[in-house]
Amino acid sequence: MTTTWGRVRLTQYAHGGGCACKIAPGELEEMVAGLVGAVPASPAPGELLVGLDDGDDAAVVRVVAGPPGSPAVVATVDFFTPVVDDPYDYGRIAATNAMSDLYAVGAQPLVALNLLGWPRETLPFELAREVLRGGQEVAAAAGCHVAGGHSIDSVEPLYGMAVTGIADPDRLLRIDAARAGDPIVLTKPIGVGVLNNRHKATGEVFAEAVTLMTSSNREASRAALTAGITAATDVTGFGLLGHLYKMARASGVTAVVDTRAVPVLDGARESLQAGYVPGGSRRNLAWVTARTDTGGVGEVEQLLLADAQTSGGLLLAGEITGAPVIGRFVARGTYGGAVLVLR
Repeated sequence: MTTTWGRVRLTQYAHGGGCACKIAPGELEEMVAGLVGAVPASPAPGELLVGLDDGDDAAVVRVVAGPPGSPAVVATVDFFTPVVDDPYDYGRIAATNAMSDLYAVGAQPLVALNLLGWPRETLPFELAREVLRGGQEVAAAAGCHVAGGHSIDSVEPLYGMAVTGIADPDRLLRIDAARAGDPIVLTKPIGVGVLNNRHKATGEVFAEAVTLMTSSNREASRAALTAGITAATDVTGFGLLGHLYKMARASGVTAVVDTRAVPVLDGARESLQAGYVPGGSRRNLAWVTARTDTGGVGEVEQLLLADAQTSGGLLLAGEITGAPVIGRFVARGTYGGAVLVLR
Protein backbone atom coordinates (compact mmCIF):
# COMPACT_ATOMS: atom_id res chain seq x y z
CA MET A 1 0.00 0.00 0.00
CA THR A 2 1.08 3.65 -0.36
CA THR A 3 3.01 5.32 2.43
CA THR A 4 1.58 8.73 1.55
CA TRP A 5 -0.74 9.40 4.45
CA GLY A 6 -2.97 11.76 2.49
CA ARG A 7 -4.27 8.77 0.50
CA VAL A 8 -5.07 6.55 3.48
CA ARG A 9 -8.57 6.63 5.01
CA LEU A 10 -8.04 5.82 8.68
CA THR A 11 -11.76 5.45 9.37
CA GLN A 12 -11.85 2.41 7.07
CA TYR A 13 -9.56 0.52 9.45
CA ALA A 14 -11.96 0.80 12.40
CA HIS A 15 -15.33 -0.80 13.08
CA GLY A 16 -16.63 2.39 14.72
CA GLY A 17 -15.45 5.93 15.16
CA GLY A 18 -14.65 8.28 18.02
CA CYS A 19 -16.83 8.24 21.11
CA ALA A 20 -19.55 6.49 19.12
CA CYS A 21 -17.55 3.28 19.64
CA LYS A 22 -18.07 3.43 23.42
CA ILE A 23 -19.82 0.53 25.12
CA ALA A 24 -23.52 1.42 25.45
CA PRO A 25 -24.38 3.18 28.72
CA GLY A 26 -26.82 0.52 29.90
CA GLU A 27 -24.34 -2.28 29.19
CA LEU A 28 -21.58 -0.35 30.93
CA GLU A 29 -23.64 0.23 34.07
CA GLU A 30 -24.51 -3.46 34.23
CA MET A 31 -20.84 -4.38 33.78
CA VAL A 32 -19.58 -2.20 36.66
CA ALA A 33 -22.48 -2.94 39.00
CA GLY A 34 -21.11 -4.01 42.37
CA LEU A 35 -17.75 -2.32 41.80
CA VAL A 36 -18.86 1.04 43.19
CA GLY A 37 -17.55 1.98 46.61
CA ALA A 38 -14.51 -0.32 46.62
CA VAL A 39 -11.79 0.85 49.01
CA PRO A 40 -8.06 0.05 49.23
CA ALA A 41 -7.08 -2.95 51.37
CA SER A 42 -4.62 -0.80 53.32
CA PRO A 43 -4.79 2.87 54.38
CA ALA A 44 -4.48 5.16 51.36
CA PRO A 45 -2.65 8.50 51.27
CA GLY A 46 -5.59 10.10 49.53
CA GLU A 47 -9.32 10.64 50.08
CA LEU A 48 -11.47 9.85 47.04
CA LEU A 49 -13.78 12.83 46.52
CA VAL A 50 -15.16 11.85 43.10
CA GLY A 51 -15.10 8.28 41.84
CA LEU A 52 -17.21 5.70 40.05
CA ASP A 53 -20.50 6.30 41.85
CA ASP A 54 -22.33 8.60 39.40
CA GLY A 55 -20.09 8.44 36.35
CA ASP A 56 -18.28 11.78 36.70
CA ASP A 57 -15.81 12.65 33.97
CA ALA A 58 -12.65 12.29 36.07
CA ALA A 59 -11.57 10.92 39.45
CA VAL A 60 -10.65 13.44 42.16
CA VAL A 61 -8.46 12.59 45.16
CA ARG A 62 -7.56 14.85 48.06
CA VAL A 63 -4.04 14.16 49.38
CA VAL A 64 -4.59 13.46 53.09
CA ALA A 65 -1.05 14.38 54.15
CA GLY A 66 -0.97 17.62 52.18
CA PRO A 67 -0.93 21.04 53.86
CA PRO A 68 -4.16 23.07 54.10
CA GLY A 69 -5.13 24.51 50.74
CA SER A 70 -3.36 21.82 48.75
CA PRO A 71 -4.92 21.05 45.35
CA ALA A 72 -6.64 17.75 44.72
CA VAL A 73 -5.22 15.30 42.18
CA VAL A 74 -7.49 14.68 39.19
CA ALA A 75 -7.08 11.74 36.78
CA THR A 76 -8.83 10.52 33.65
CA VAL A 77 -8.26 8.34 30.60
CA ASP A 78 -9.89 8.38 27.17
CA PHE A 79 -9.11 6.75 23.82
CA PHE A 80 -11.00 5.68 20.71
CA THR A 81 -10.79 4.55 17.10
CA PRO A 82 -10.36 7.10 14.26
CA VAL A 83 -13.21 9.53 13.86
CA VAL A 84 -11.67 11.27 10.81
CA ASP A 85 -9.28 10.14 8.08
CA ASP A 86 -6.59 12.77 8.66
CA PRO A 87 -4.16 11.35 11.27
CA TYR A 88 -3.06 14.75 12.58
CA ASP A 89 -6.68 15.81 13.13
CA TYR A 90 -7.42 12.42 14.71
CA GLY A 91 -4.65 13.04 17.23
CA ARG A 92 -5.86 16.57 17.96
CA ILE A 93 -9.45 15.43 18.43
CA ALA A 94 -8.55 12.55 20.75
CA ALA A 95 -6.31 14.74 22.90
CA THR A 96 -8.88 17.55 23.09
CA ASN A 97 -11.48 15.00 24.11
CA ALA A 98 -9.27 13.57 26.88
CA MET A 99 -8.43 17.03 28.26
CA SER A 100 -12.14 17.84 28.32
CA ASP A 101 -12.71 15.31 31.10
CA LEU A 102 -10.57 17.46 33.40
CA TYR A 103 -12.24 20.71 32.36
CA ALA A 104 -15.62 19.10 33.03
CA VAL A 105 -14.75 18.79 36.74
CA GLY A 106 -13.02 22.18 36.95
CA ALA A 107 -9.44 20.91 36.82
CA GLN A 108 -6.23 22.01 35.10
CA PRO A 109 -4.21 19.35 33.21
CA LEU A 110 -0.56 18.85 34.23
CA VAL A 111 0.80 15.74 32.52
CA ALA A 112 -0.48 13.29 29.91
CA LEU A 113 0.58 9.82 28.79
CA ASN A 114 -0.15 8.65 25.25
CA LEU A 115 -2.18 5.48 24.66
CA LEU A 116 -1.60 4.10 21.17
CA GLY A 117 -2.79 0.95 19.46
CA TRP A 118 -1.50 0.53 15.92
CA PRO A 119 -1.89 -2.18 13.23
CA ARG A 120 1.83 -2.20 12.50
CA GLU A 121 1.63 -4.55 9.49
CA THR A 122 -1.23 -2.65 7.88
CA LEU A 123 -0.61 1.07 8.42
CA PRO A 124 2.74 2.89 8.17
CA PHE A 125 4.27 4.39 11.29
CA GLU A 126 4.45 7.80 9.65
CA LEU A 127 0.69 7.97 10.19
CA ALA A 128 1.08 7.08 13.86
CA ARG A 129 3.69 9.83 14.17
CA GLU A 130 1.16 12.33 12.80
CA VAL A 131 -1.43 11.15 15.33
CA LEU A 132 1.04 11.64 18.18
CA ARG A 133 2.06 15.04 16.81
CA GLY A 134 -1.55 16.20 16.85
CA GLY A 135 -1.98 15.06 20.45
CA GLN A 136 1.28 16.68 21.53
CA GLU A 137 0.33 20.04 20.03
CA VAL A 138 -3.03 20.05 21.83
CA ALA A 139 -1.36 19.20 25.13
CA ALA A 140 1.23 21.95 24.63
CA ALA A 141 -1.51 24.51 24.01
CA ALA A 142 -3.19 23.38 27.24
CA GLY A 143 0.03 23.82 29.23
CA CYS A 144 0.21 20.08 29.77
CA HIS A 145 3.38 17.96 29.55
CA VAL A 146 3.36 14.78 27.48
CA ALA A 147 5.68 12.29 29.18
CA GLY A 148 5.71 9.11 27.11
CA GLY A 149 2.95 6.55 27.28
CA HIS A 150 2.22 3.02 26.10
CA SER A 151 1.73 1.41 22.69
CA ILE A 152 0.54 -1.98 21.44
CA ASP A 153 0.14 -3.76 18.11
CA SER A 154 -3.63 -3.82 17.64
CA VAL A 155 -6.14 -4.89 15.00
CA GLU A 156 -7.39 -1.33 14.47
CA PRO A 157 -5.98 2.13 15.27
CA LEU A 158 -6.58 3.41 18.80
CA TYR A 159 -5.39 6.65 20.33
CA GLY A 160 -6.01 8.71 23.42
CA MET A 161 -4.45 9.94 26.62
CA ALA A 162 -4.33 9.34 30.34
CA VAL A 163 -4.29 12.84 31.83
CA THR A 164 -3.49 13.95 35.38
CA GLY A 165 -4.25 17.42 36.69
CA ILE A 166 -5.07 19.48 39.76
CA ALA A 167 -8.19 21.22 41.08
CA ASP A 168 -9.39 23.11 44.12
CA PRO A 169 -11.21 20.38 46.10
CA ASP A 170 -13.68 22.98 47.39
CA ARG A 171 -14.53 24.31 43.91
CA LEU A 172 -15.30 21.26 41.79
CA LEU A 173 -17.79 20.83 38.98
CA ARG A 174 -19.74 17.66 39.75
CA ILE A 175 -22.32 15.62 37.92
CA ASP A 176 -24.52 15.30 41.05
CA ALA A 177 -24.79 18.99 42.02
CA ALA A 178 -27.57 20.32 39.74
CA ARG A 179 -30.50 21.90 41.59
CA ALA A 180 -34.13 22.53 40.73
CA GLY A 181 -34.35 25.96 39.11
CA ASP A 182 -30.88 25.83 37.54
CA PRO A 183 -30.78 26.63 33.82
CA ILE A 184 -29.32 23.99 31.49
CA VAL A 185 -26.54 25.38 29.30
CA LEU A 186 -24.69 23.68 26.42
CA THR A 187 -21.41 25.18 25.20
CA LYS A 188 -21.07 23.48 21.78
CA PRO A 189 -23.53 22.44 19.06
CA ILE A 190 -24.43 18.77 18.66
CA GLY A 191 -24.44 16.65 15.50
CA VAL A 192 -20.81 15.62 15.07
CA GLY A 193 -21.68 11.94 15.45
CA VAL A 194 -23.94 12.01 12.43
CA LEU A 195 -21.45 14.01 10.37
CA ASN A 196 -18.57 11.72 11.36
CA ASN A 197 -20.65 8.72 10.36
CA ARG A 198 -21.25 10.32 6.97
CA HIS A 199 -17.53 11.10 6.66
CA LYS A 200 -16.68 7.46 7.32
CA ALA A 201 -19.18 6.30 4.69
CA THR A 202 -18.46 8.82 1.95
CA GLY A 203 -15.12 10.51 2.61
CA GLU A 204 -16.74 13.96 2.71
CA VAL A 205 -14.88 16.32 5.05
CA PHE A 206 -16.88 18.51 7.42
CA ALA A 207 -14.53 21.29 8.47
CA GLU A 208 -16.95 22.79 11.01
CA ALA A 209 -17.17 19.44 12.81
CA VAL A 210 -13.38 19.13 12.95
CA THR A 211 -13.11 22.68 14.31
CA LEU A 212 -15.67 21.91 16.99
CA MET A 213 -13.98 18.67 18.04
CA THR A 214 -10.60 20.37 18.34
CA SER A 215 -11.94 23.37 20.29
CA SER A 216 -10.96 23.25 23.95
CA ASN A 217 -13.48 23.43 26.80
CA ARG A 218 -10.90 25.19 29.00
CA GLU A 219 -12.40 28.69 28.81
CA ALA A 220 -15.94 27.40 29.36
CA SER A 221 -14.72 25.54 32.45
CA ARG A 222 -13.03 28.64 33.83
CA ALA A 223 -16.13 30.72 33.14
CA ALA A 224 -18.28 28.18 34.98
CA LEU A 225 -16.04 28.28 38.05
CA THR A 226 -15.98 32.09 37.99
CA ALA A 227 -19.78 32.13 37.82
CA GLY A 228 -20.00 29.90 40.89
CA ILE A 229 -21.46 26.95 38.98
CA THR A 230 -21.07 23.63 40.80
CA ALA A 231 -22.58 21.09 38.39
CA ALA A 232 -21.28 20.08 34.98
CA THR A 233 -20.41 17.21 32.68
CA ASP A 234 -19.20 17.01 29.10
CA VAL A 235 -21.20 15.68 26.18
CA THR A 236 -19.47 12.78 24.46
CA GLY A 237 -20.38 9.21 23.50
CA PHE A 238 -23.68 8.97 25.39
CA GLY A 239 -25.07 12.00 23.55
CA LEU A 240 -26.77 15.08 24.97
CA LEU A 241 -29.70 13.05 26.30
CA GLY A 242 -27.51 10.33 27.84
CA HIS A 243 -25.21 12.72 29.68
CA LEU A 244 -28.08 14.98 30.74
CA TYR A 245 -29.95 11.91 32.01
CA LYS A 246 -26.93 10.90 34.12
CA MET A 247 -26.63 14.42 35.50
CA ALA A 248 -30.32 14.76 36.37
CA ARG A 249 -30.49 11.26 37.87
CA ALA A 250 -27.40 11.78 40.03
CA SER A 251 -28.71 15.17 41.21
CA GLY A 252 -32.24 13.95 42.00
CA VAL A 253 -33.90 16.42 39.61
CA THR A 254 -35.66 16.34 36.23
CA ALA A 255 -34.22 18.02 33.13
CA VAL A 256 -36.67 19.84 30.84
CA VAL A 257 -35.16 20.47 27.39
CA ASP A 258 -36.36 23.11 24.96
CA THR A 259 -35.43 21.17 21.83
CA ARG A 260 -35.71 24.29 19.62
CA ALA A 261 -32.96 25.97 21.66
CA VAL A 262 -30.39 23.19 21.21
CA PRO A 263 -27.67 24.31 18.74
CA VAL A 264 -27.05 21.88 15.87
CA LEU A 265 -24.19 21.77 13.33
CA ASP A 266 -25.08 22.60 9.74
CA GLY A 267 -25.85 19.48 7.76
CA ALA A 268 -26.44 17.23 10.76
CA ARG A 269 -30.23 17.00 10.45
CA GLU A 270 -30.03 16.38 6.73
CA SER A 271 -27.36 13.70 7.24
CA LEU A 272 -29.46 11.99 9.89
CA GLN A 273 -32.52 12.01 7.64
CA ALA A 274 -30.32 10.49 4.91
CA GLY A 275 -29.60 7.56 7.23
CA TYR A 276 -26.13 8.37 8.60
CA VAL A 277 -26.98 7.41 12.18
CA PRO A 278 -24.25 5.91 14.39
CA GLY A 279 -25.28 2.71 16.15
CA GLY A 280 -24.19 4.33 19.40
CA SER A 281 -26.80 7.07 18.96
CA ARG A 282 -29.60 4.51 18.69
CA ARG A 283 -28.32 2.72 21.80
CA ASN A 284 -28.19 6.02 23.67
CA LEU A 285 -31.81 6.78 22.85
CA ALA A 286 -32.96 3.28 23.80
CA TRP A 287 -31.26 3.67 27.20
CA VAL A 288 -33.13 6.84 28.23
CA THR A 289 -36.49 6.19 26.56
CA ALA A 290 -38.18 4.57 29.57
CA ARG A 291 -37.61 7.64 31.77
CA THR A 292 -38.23 10.30 29.10
CA ASP A 293 -41.40 12.31 28.46
CA THR A 294 -40.97 13.01 24.74
CA GLY A 295 -43.83 15.52 24.56
CA GLY A 296 -44.54 14.69 20.93
CA VAL A 297 -40.96 15.33 19.75
CA GLY A 298 -40.38 13.13 16.70
CA GLU A 299 -37.94 10.23 16.39
CA VAL A 300 -35.54 12.08 14.09
CA GLU A 301 -35.16 14.91 16.59
CA GLN A 302 -34.80 12.42 19.46
CA LEU A 303 -32.02 10.62 17.60
CA LEU A 304 -30.25 13.92 17.01
CA LEU A 305 -30.49 14.76 20.71
CA ALA A 306 -29.05 11.32 21.50
CA ASP A 307 -26.34 11.58 18.84
CA ALA A 308 -23.05 10.14 20.06
CA GLN A 309 -20.68 13.11 20.25
CA THR A 310 -16.89 13.16 20.13
CA SER A 311 -15.20 16.00 22.03
CA GLY A 312 -18.50 17.79 22.58
CA GLY A 313 -19.24 20.78 24.78
CA LEU A 314 -19.81 21.19 28.49
CA LEU A 315 -23.28 20.74 29.93
CA LEU A 316 -23.67 23.22 32.79
CA ALA A 317 -26.22 23.84 35.54
CA GLY A 318 -25.88 27.60 35.30
CA GLU A 319 -25.30 30.39 32.80
CA ILE A 320 -22.07 31.66 31.25
CA THR A 321 -21.65 34.34 28.62
CA GLY A 322 -22.02 33.19 25.03
CA ALA A 323 -23.56 29.76 25.67
CA PRO A 324 -27.26 29.09 25.00
CA VAL A 325 -29.75 28.06 27.67
CA ILE A 326 -31.45 24.91 26.38
CA GLY A 327 -33.75 24.14 29.30
CA ARG A 328 -34.08 24.02 33.06
CA PHE A 329 -33.82 21.57 35.92
CA VAL A 330 -37.03 21.14 37.93
CA ALA A 331 -37.99 19.17 41.02
CA ARG A 332 -38.24 15.42 40.51
CA GLY A 333 -41.87 14.39 40.29
CA THR A 334 -42.97 17.57 38.48
CA TYR A 335 -43.53 15.41 35.39
CA GLY A 336 -44.37 12.14 37.10
CA GLY A 337 -41.50 9.66 36.97
CA ALA A 338 -39.66 11.34 34.05
CA VAL A 339 -35.98 12.21 34.43
CA LEU A 340 -35.90 13.86 30.99
CA VAL A 341 -38.67 15.96 29.44
CA LEU A 342 -38.55 17.10 25.81
CA ARG A 343 -40.58 20.06 24.64
